[in-house]
Amino acid sequence: MLAVSGPLPTGPGWAYEFKWDGVRAVAVVREGRLRLYARSGAEITAAYPELADLAGAVPDAVLDGEIVVLDRAGVPSFAALAERMHVREPARAARLAASTPVTYVIFDLLALAGEDLTARPYWQRRDALERLVRPGPRWLVSPRFDDGQATFAAATEHSLEGVVAKRLDSRYRPGVRSPDWVKVKLEQTGDFVVGGWRPGQRRLGALLVGTPAPGGGLTYRGRVGGGIGAAAERQLLAALAPLRTDASPFVTPLAREDARDAVWVRPELVVEVRYGQWTPDGRLRFPRFVRLRPDKTPQECADG
Repeated sequence: MLAVSGPLPTGPGWAYEFKWDGVRAVAVVREGRLRLYARSGAEITAAYPELADLAGAVPDAVLDGEIVVLDRAGVPSFAALAERMHVREPARAARLAASTPVTYVIFDLLALAGEDLTARPYWQRRDALERLVRPGPRWLVSPRFDDGQATFAAATEHSLEGVVAKRLDSRYRPGVRSPDWVKVKLEQTGDFVVGGWRPGQRRLGALLVGTPAPGGGLTYRGRVGGGIGAAAERQLLAALAPLRTDASPFVTPLAREDARDAVWVRPELVVEVRYGQWTPDGRLRFPRFVRLRPDKTPQECADG
C-alpha cells in the first residue's frame, strides 16, 4: 500500500507516523526463516544479513516497513543506504552489515500465524503489531501519534523526511496508492525519469527529466542543473553511460535551448529532484538534483 502526497490531514480519525528515508521492504517470517522483498517483488534478503535474527523474535508473520541506515544522530541517511541496496554477494553483504548496519523500521502487520490481516482496520493491525514485536538490535516498531501538527514539528526538529497520516479505519490495500495514507514531506521533492543530459562547463551540465506519458515515452519536465556536485556527477555519468541511445525518449520535441548538444538515454534512471513549484506549462521551477533513486522504477514517478 502506497501513500498519496497532500496537506496534513487533521481530526480524530487519523494516526501519524514519521516518514523514514529508506527502502520499503516486506518481511516474511515463516518456520524460523526471514525473507525480505522489495516493492518490485524482488527478494532482497541476501543484502541485509544483520536482519536475520528477526525470524527468531516473532512467530510466523508478514510485516511491512522501511529499511534505513541511521547516522550518529539517529537520522536516516539514504546516501549510506545506497551502498547496501544491490549487494547480493554474501561476503560483501556481511562486511557492509558490520560497517554500515541497517535498521528495519516496522509499521504494519499484514498476516499473523497464517491469518490475513489486510482487511482489518489500521488501528487493529497496529495494536497487534505493537504487542507482537519488541525492539531488537536491528529492528523497531515505528512510533505512532495522534497529534499531526506535533508529529510534523518533531519530524522537522529531528531532520526527518516528513510525516505519513493514516486513517484509523483504513484496510491495507496492496499495490494501491490510496488517500487513506497521506505523506507530507518537509520539502517539496519528486521522482523523475532521466531522458538525457546536456554538457556544460563540466561534462554533465544538466539532466533532462520527465514523467511517463500515457502512451509511452516521457513528458518533458525541465532541465535540472543545480545540486550536481563532483561526486554526484561521476555517479550519474557512470549510471547513464550504458543507457545512451540515438533517439529522444520525450514525446514532443524539446525547445532548442533544452535540446542543444543533448545526449539521449533510455528512460530507465530515476532521480529525486527538489523544486519550488510547477510552471503553468508543466515544468519544474528552481529544480535541484537531490540523489539517484535506484529503488524506484520509472513507472513510480508521479506526474505533476
